[in-house]
Amino acid sequence: MHILKIILGWLITLLVPVVLVLIGVQVLISPIFIQVEYRMPGFPADSYGFTNEERLYWADISRKYLTNREGIEYLAELRFPDGEQAAGDCRDYLSPRDCGNFYNDRELKHMLDVKIVARYAMSFMWGSIIVMLGLGFWAKKSDWWDNYKGALSRGGWITVGLIVALMVYLVLNFNQLFVNFHQIFFADGTWMFRFSDSLIRLFPVQFWRDAFIWVGVIALGGGIALGYWGSRKSSG
Repeated sequence: MHILKIILGWLITLLVPVVLVLIGVQVLISPIFIQVEYRMPGFPADSYGFTNEERLYWADISRKYLTNREGIEYLAELRFPDGEQAAGDCRDYLSPRDCGNFYNDRELKHMLDVKIVARYAMSFMWGSIIVMLGLGFWAKKSDWWDNYKGALSRGGWITVGLIVALMVYLVLNFNQLFVNFHQIFFADGTWMFRFSDSLIRLFPVQFWRDAFIWVGVIALGGGIALGYWGSRKSSG
């Protein structure tokens, strides 16, 4: 039983950073982030003509796709308003008529990949939370509560260390961090687009830099809170 508790303690510790980061990701795919991000001072305008209101409209549809149960047709059926067409020369479209599609085939494929990754990530997050809460209930009813809190504290401080290192790397070389992230989760070349593509017009580099910062801040705050709370011994 002692060995089992050690193993479970380290399981909790290792789950903490992952869960805290994924909680940050959950905030990103909620309506909150895009509403704040597009209104941030200095957020770059779309050089191809989207207004801020249009960006908010199209971005929210894209966000909803990541959280709903719809297939890729949810995005494939999107069209520019009458009289408008995609920016650029429409080389990715099968016919001139298809140039009215909001997303081209490459963008749709990437959005499908993102949805699959997001679905697995959120499932892992909620499954991990359930496991951790279940172990916490068991620990509270046994003589393992302080050890359980210690495991959370250890995970919290590990999270703080990892996020601080990540933030330093972000400041020094965000582009490489962005590339490395996509190379881990997506096939080579499937996540690269032209500046005239709708995905880039809606979600420029500044958007993703700020997204990484949001996730980092949320995880950092959660890590500090768990680190301090878990280190406090129970009274009695």
